[in-house]
Amino acid sequence: MNLRSKVENLLAAALDENPSLFLIELKIGADNSIRVTLDGDEGVTLKDCMTISRAIEHQLDREEEDFSLEVASAGVGTPLQSQRQYVKNIGRRLKVEVASGPEVQGVLTAANTEGFTLKWKQREKKPVGKGKVTVEKQQTLSYDNVLNAKVLI
Repeated sequence: MNLRSKVENLLAAALDENPSLFLIELKIGADNSIRVTLDGDEGVTLKDCMTISRAIEHQLDREEEDFSLEVASAGVGTPLQSQRQYVKNIGRRLKVEVASGPEVQGVLTAANTEGFTLKWKQREKKPVGKGKVTVEKQQTLSYDNVLNAKVLI
């Protein structure tokens, strides 16, 4: 069994024991540098990172294969990649780059398996007369139409 398979199996077992955590990315470099990026339904603590790190590290033999291991949480500015991240961030402002059309910023109001919904207010010309009026807009986007989505701080 190669290193990637071993790490994937150990990681799957560790995440099964910690169901509020989920994998965002697993990278293994040519030099056996292992980088695990996690997120969690209630966030990720340092203790969570240490638990997952130990679950992997203690089952790998450095005599067999030398490796380095880094387990980290998805940073604040990291683009959203998983449906669970969208669900976790309902109520927060997002900046979304879409494949077709302009960038959209708004409050994430809903997320499901098909996509997510943003709401925002914008100024538009009055339908009759001069001046502008504030209107509330809403747009539902599918995940496959999103190039990049980040939580705004």
